[in-house]
Amino acid sequence: MRAVVQRVTRASVVVDGAVVGAVDRPGLVVLVGATHDDGPAQVELIARKVAELRILRDERSAVDAGAPVLVVSQFTLYADTRKGRRPTWNRAAPGPVAEPLVEAVVTALRDRGLEVATGAFGADMAVELVNDGPVTILLEA
Repeated sequence: MRAVVQRVTRASVVVDGAVVGAVDRPGLVVLVGATHDDGPAQVELIARKVAELRILRDERSAVDAGAPVLVVSQFTLYADTRKGRRPTWNRAAPGPVAEPLVEAVVTALRDRGLEVATGAFGADMAVELVNDGPVTILLEA
């Protein structure tokens, strides 16, 4: 499982012209990708890291600050670009495997008391954000 964590001042996800998820104050945007052999251990590690990373202002974590989190599924985190000019997605888990894993990350974050908004799994999403810092961290479980 991979996640790209971005510290933001605000962010939103739009699908078919409608906002489906947003954070309207400083928090985090987390792009989450799953691979074939991910499971509960990877979900727990990613959720714990996202919740506890001290990357917000004044070295606070999302849990410390009560900061909102916007989680967006992102299969392209598993793009293989080693050969040619066209990425392959063989390492990305298929939707029926990946969707429950991304939802499990959302649930694990909510279980830690965080306010979590989401994108729409499998949809053509427009993600808008203002990266604060900028701070962008890559997590891999």
